[in-house]
Amino acid sequence: MKITHVEIFDIECPQRPVWNPVFVRIHTDEGATGVGEAGLAYDLGHSAAAHMIQEIAENMLIGFDPFQTENLWNRMLRESFWGLGGGPVIYAAMSAIDTALWDIKGKVLGVPVYQLLGGKVNDQLRAYASQLQFDWDIEFSRLTNPDDYGKAAEKAMAEGYDCVKVDPIMYDAQGETHFQRTKLFSNTDMRLFRERMRAIREAIGPDNDIIFECHSLPGVSTAVQLGEIAEEFRCFYFEEPVNYLNSELHKKVADKVKVPIAAGERLYNRHGVRPYLQDQSVDVLQPDIGLCGGFTEAKKVCDYADMYDVQIQAHVCGGPVATMAALHLETAIPNFLIHEHHTYAIKPWNRELCLQDPQPNNGMIQAPDTPGLGIELNDEIVMRSPRVVVNSLK
Repeated sequence: MKITHVEIFDIECPQRPVWNPVFVRIHTDEGATGVGEAGLAYDLGHSAAAHMIQEIAENMLIGFDPFQTENLWNRMLRESFWGLGGGPVIYAAMSAIDTALWDIKGKVLGVPVYQLLGGKVNDQLRAYASQLQFDWDIEFSRLTNPDDYGKAAEKAMAEGYDCVKVDPIMYDAQGETHFQRTKLFSNTDMRLFRERMRAIREAIGPDNDIIFECHSLPGVSTAVQLGEIAEEFRCFYFEEPVNYLNSELHKKVADKVKVPIAAGERLYNRHGVRPYLQDQSVDVLQPDIGLCGGFTEAKKVCDYADMYDVQIQAHVCGGPVATMAALHLETAIPNFLIHEHHTYAIKPWNRELCLQDPQPNNGMIQAPDTPGLGIELNDEIVMRSPRVVVNSLK
């Protein structure tokens, strides 16, 4: 079997212009196809990932045997030159391609991808409603009033979730976004954040879970300040309290905050997660399959984390292909903790991108038993966006 041509889609969503999932669809001479997704659907970088996929396809993919995933992964890492230095663009492209090849393998062999990863360990996967500061509804909103945070949590509870995630520091009282959160918070700031968290806790009750998200915006001192709130409201874990540019920052926060620390969506492959596992500063690792190298590397990352009793919550903020890939990985690993279901995943402009629509039922979700990933692009929708076809090597 050989790869004959590769399609790359840089999706445009008119209803949400800042949302740009990047899909790849790989075709073979025996008719089997596979889909993958790069993990740069939001903010900056999607077009760079799409072009990087194109360059790899032009230089390495045409005529290649799609079953040789380990060989190709190492070629992409080393022959790209930049792969040995790391970064989200090269790894996003590698991840999308690798995911698509595993999809092909599963289809040809007639088994779900999770069977190729070691088989089913987890059947029903507990899911949580992610990013309540954007509301939990089919429309996107910027929530500022604490009461609205409670109402968003009530919507998620009504759908059967028993865990929610929120970034209570993203917006100020006027709804302005703040990306600089390294300066110490005032008492007024802290009171607003605390009131938002209290509204959520009162809405979901004492026994359900809250994940406190920070998006790596705080510095160590402000993360410690926020850690007091995470402790007060008995948060399930404290996510991305600091950035990854200095690996020692997480350790300082972990030593001072008595809530499990989660991180990992901006770490790439085993080398990136190594210092956080070795200093035991992260309790929940959050690899993104669309950024850490696809299934070939993500499974190794999860196994590596298991050596340190670190649990896995795959980071999922992308199109339906990203959701499905996460479900297959989480089904096959013993250290799975919980599945992230982002508020974007319930939006019509995201759900329409594929023929299948993976959604939780009563707060639980599972990977399909169909061969491969079990998901296909909706050509009626994706063909409206920019598309590149590669059918020959340079």
